[in-house]
Amino acid sequence: MAKEEYTINDLPGVGAATAEKLRDAGFVNLMSIAVSSPGELVETVGVTEATARKMINGARQNMDMGFETGADILERRATINKISTGCKSFDELMGGGFETGAITECFGEFGSGKTQVGHVLAVNCQVDDPDAIAVYIDTENTFRPERIIELSKGAGLDPDHTLRNIKVARAYNSDHQMLLAEKVEDLINQEALKVRVIIVDSLTAHFRAEFIGRGTLAERQQKLNKHMHMLLKLADTYNCTVYLTNQVMARPDVFFGDPTQAIGGHVVAHASTFRIYLRKGKKGTRVAKLIDAPNLPDGECSFVVEAGGLRDV
Repeated sequence: MAKEEYTINDLPGVGAATAEKLRDAGFVNLMSIAVSSPGELVETVGVTEATARKMINGARQNMDMGFETGADILERRATINKISTGCKSFDELMGGGFETGAITECFGEFGSGKTQVGHVLAVNCQVDDPDAIAVYIDTENTFRPERIIELSKGAGLDPDHTLRNIKVARAYNSDHQMLLAEKVEDLINQEALKVRVIIVDSLTAHFRAEFIGRGTLAERQQKLNKHMHMLLKLADTYNCTVYLTNQVMARPDVFFGDPTQAIGGHVVAHASTFRIYLRKGKKGTRVAKLIDAPNLPDGECSFVVEAGGLRDV
């Protein structure tokens, strides 16, 4: 933890004007500076690289940033919450629900239920905490307030209150999408909102449209990697659930089995804490298959999307 009396204003090379620039750029506490790179501070605040390094070193010296024991981490994980999907089998698959402090990625073809899960999380995070806020970054014009009203009634919540607690922003390109993710920190720090869920639907739509051909692949992945790390930082720092939907492609070299593969490659796969493959099942059902988790076994479950939410088959 930071020393109580030590603030951003006490860092070497930081005067009143620089402190104000830091806060405007989202560097509101010592931790945000301690984990940043000199390049970030140079670009956003306009200080020299030498000053940026002094500021970062000063922040790190006044933070307890060394190693900690497994017991300490276990104690800290006691603050982790689970957001229920409303479907018992889906919750069991996820170890009790969607975990806070982590990124959960759902990928699947159109109509597999990715957006429905996003809407459900935006509503259900408010079941146990009426002050909880959901942030919905919409890249494909998929957010529907009418659906939120249906889900709210199904969860026994006031639809008007639920809608007011969901902050929606439409992203028009990949840069705008990344900027909106950074703006979430302002909602938490400057507007003092209790953000519990961040939904990005979908993660890769703009990146896929803007970066075409193999020649742009490296640039796209680098940009996507930066975006993922920003989202992971939000999840970890503010103990909120980050839910990403992802598009898929069909691999032409797969002759046996399911040729479906998620977009974004290893960058998205490695940065996601949990990965779920959604597909259409028989008789209008949906199948969720957990394919990657740090502490849960692989498995799958079936569920039905109804007016009131997700239900067991």
